[in-house]
Amino acid sequence: QVQLVESGGGLVQAGGSLRLSCAASGSIFGINAMAWYRQTPGKQRELVAAITSGGITIYADSVKGRFTISRDNAKNTVNLQMNSLKPEDTAVYYCNYYPIVVVKVWGQGTLVTVSS
Repeated sequence: QVQLVESGGGLVQAGGSLRLSCAASGSIFGINAMAWYRQTPGKQRELVAAITSGGITIYADSVKGRFTISRDNAKNTVNLQMNSLKPEDTAVYYCNYYPIVVVKVWGQGTLVTVSS
């Protein structure tokens, strides 16, 4: 059974950086594409970045050039390095499979708050 746990969020000033981590347990992690998503109240869930099993990456236009997604299949982790953070990046960040999410593995997410 796969379970995903997100960590690394916090409160930062605009222009600052955070590194998020997603840890998977009991998984087939290494053969699936993974992604970071984010959500704020009243807004649809948004794909932030995705990475395939082969390391190909996809980024939302809003974060391209600022965020970097990576994975370590041996450790069952996927990370998101976030630089030059903006207030509009404020959201709860979640990891899951890509392109089809698996409802059972949604974690609690990690809150990122960026002050102006």
